[in-house]
Amino acid sequence: MKNLYLIAILICGFSLTSRSQTITGKVIGETAPLAGANIKVEGKSDGTTAASDGSFELKLAAGTYQLQVSYVGYITTTQKVNLVENQTVNLTINLSPTANMQEVVVVSSRKPTKISEIPGTVWVVDGAKIQEQARAGVPFKQALAQLIPSLDAGPEGRTNYGQNQRGRDALVMIDGVSLNSTRGVSRQFESIDPFNIERIEVLSGASAVYGGGATGGIINIITKKGQNSQPSFTTQMGVRSGLKENSDHDVRVAQSISGGNKDWNGRIGMAFQKNNAAYGADGKQIFTDITQTDLQYNQSFDLFGSSEFKLTDFQKLTVNAQYFNSGFRGDKDLFLGANYGGLLSNPTLLEMRNGYTSDVNPKTSRANINVNYQASEILGGQTLYVQAAARNEQFSFHAFPGQAAIPGVLYSGSSVQNTNYKALKLVLNKDWDRLNLTYGIDADNESFDAQQVLFDRTKAFSSGGLNNTKVATIGRYPNFRVNGLSGFAQAQVKVTDFLTLSGGVRQQRMFVKVNDFVGVNAAVPIAYGVGRSATAIPGGENHYDVNLLNGGLVLKISEPQQIWFNFSQGFNLADPAKYYGQGTYTLAGTNYNLVNSINVDNNPLTGIKTEQYEAGYRYRKGIFNAQVAGFYALSDKNVKTNSTFNIEVFDENVRNIGIEGSLSLNLKSGFEAGVNGLYIKTQKENTDGSWSLQDVSVASPSKMAGYIGYTDKVFGLKAQAFHSFDSKGIDSKLIEHQLKGYTTLDLLASAKLFTGSLSFGVQNLLNKDYQTIWSQRSQYLYAALAKKETFYYAGRGRTYNITYTINY
Repeated sequence: MKNLYLIAILICGFSLTSRSQTITGKVIGETAPLAGANIKVEGKSDGTTAASDGSFELKLAAGTYQLQVSYVGYITTTQKVNLVENQTVNLTINLSPTANMQEVVVVSSRKPTKISEIPGTVWVVDGAKIQEQARAGVPFKQALAQLIPSLDAGPEGRTNYGQNQRGRDALVMIDGVSLNSTRGVSRQFESIDPFNIERIEVLSGASAVYGGGATGGIINIITKKGQNSQPSFTTQMGVRSGLKENSDHDVRVAQSISGGNKDWNGRIGMAFQKNNAAYGADGKQIFTDITQTDLQYNQSFDLFGSSEFKLTDFQKLTVNAQYFNSGFRGDKDLFLGANYGGLLSNPTLLEMRNGYTSDVNPKTSRANINVNYQASEILGGQTLYVQAAARNEQFSFHAFPGQAAIPGVLYSGSSVQNTNYKALKLVLNKDWDRLNLTYGIDADNESFDAQQVLFDRTKAFSSGGLNNTKVATIGRYPNFRVNGLSGFAQAQVKVTDFLTLSGGVRQQRMFVKVNDFVGVNAAVPIAYGVGRSATAIPGGENHYDVNLLNGGLVLKISEPQQIWFNFSQGFNLADPAKYYGQGTYTLAGTNYNLVNSINVDNNPLTGIKTEQYEAGYRYRKGIFNAQVAGFYALSDKNVKTNSTFNIEVFDENVRNIGIEGSLSLNLKSGFEAGVNGLYIKTQKENTDGSWSLQDVSVASPSKMAGYIGYTDKVFGLKAQAFHSFDSKGIDSKLIEHQLKGYTTLDLLASAKLFTGSLSFGVQNLLNKDYQTIWSQRSQYLYAALAKKETFYYAGRGRTYNITYTINY
């Protein structure tokens, strides 16, 4: 509460006395306005920052002043101004970039930082690259894998399960707000349409700065903002098809409006997409993913609004709000064979068939709000950042068959899961001549509940899974609540002009409360009339205190070149929903007695700490850019999915060893070329101290991506390739399994028209027939449930896309 009072005082306490003399103007960089440029009056406390279109305004008394204008990566300039009574002076201030233009990111330390000063691997995917991929029809998850060296190949369904970063979980954020939940539902990339994305900042590897979830890296999606101008509009329309059948087409429409003035700006963006059937290279329709759900016959809607208010020259308030909905809309699905014959014994009976109906359809639904307040020159010259965020989301899954704890009896059910998340974060930053200090407090609350809708067994069985009529609702996982309270401090010291040291500490506290829960092995048969009651698996409370450290150094060889070394610790909490609530029951009369269980008192869940060591080199100088890093990450525990599709946590070491890198060339003539890749090996330590490969359900394959293209003032053409290498893994029975790699080639083109622009794309240009990585993983994970052909999801065959975009 003290923090809240402080925030209220700060918001109310800073206002400027109006003056009749005014300096207005705009700060321009090499090619565009410089939003956030600093304008200060030498010798005085007066100053301001440039708005999103580079404009600024200062009210001063009559007199002569020296204005100092600066922006990270540009040469600071000084402008002399004479003001007389009732005068308004308008300036246009052009800043020149330094010898090496420095991009600024917030993903590494939660405040704007030059990439050249970061002891870590940072990637920036700018808006032009994102829009190039999206307008050519490349799905978002696949585009990210193409553009981010440390990220795995993207699944082609709804889930991003197994799309790891450096072989570990990635923390995905929108404008600095986490999309990850303690309940590990992998739908972070099904959260926003690329139409509303400005750029993406990526930090590879474990991070102690953000706390839980950031063991593989951080992906911060930064959204588009309004412009200080008259209302402007963008309209976009596109269609995507493999030209296989009449149903083989996807359509999308997007619209935005943006505008504002010197005190306020805002933007509203809406994107709608309707998918139909998808076909593989063999001309056959791809099977629906009945495990993590699919995007065939799917309809998505993304409404995103942002606004920024300039409260004073030293204060601003931004508010972002979003509603995202993506759900199944269709009547065709995977037929599992009459009486599940295709699922259990004869996979030739499996086929896509009309007539699907269900009382629960696969869906992702999110509503988010994010409020940010920033005040500079307070509390002795510090900058304050305050963020308050809230998110409500609901996930529903495809009807899925399972064993009902009744010998020889199968049932079908769909899971419906709800998460509510709230967070309040306060950060203060102080910059001295050679020392920069950032420190703050994070508080968050997450609550989760899950139900399972059970369907009429007779109808589901006889229809081969096409008729799913609700008969009962039970608990699917234990409900739980997680409260987090953490403090952190991060310092950066410029020891010399060529050596910068950084380090920090985070104290992470998490309080977990789990409710009592009747296990599925008892709840399902009771719902179907076998037994009447059951003993609940006891819940309870647990808490975790974890100290996370990081330290690094950057050696500046020359202005565009740096070498860095880094040590950082990350922290994960294994999914409480899939860990707790597991139990064995025996039926005594009409009651299911609990024989044993995994519960809070007897089997408390412990946090998983990851330690990462990294060394890297980067060269950034406009035309040619290169970056390469080697890493070693070690965790003290291993998480595995068991035969009941819950998880188990083992006290065994797991390590990732690898190299990631990128080379790119961009000539003024318009020619461009680049290549990026990741080599990685994931191992676990055996009882005798030796190391062996992890199983393929969690181990990431190595990959490589590249492109070559040419763009002039009117036309653009690019060819890009993606290759996922073969990868082997060894399971707990010492049996070796393999993920088979594949290669795809895409063609992207664009043309500027008299009004608007036209984008064209061909994905999988060579019509390569391949099986997705997620399909191969699911065949391994669900091997005990059904024939592997049930989970064969081919990659989409040659697919064409055309998009028209107009700005007005």
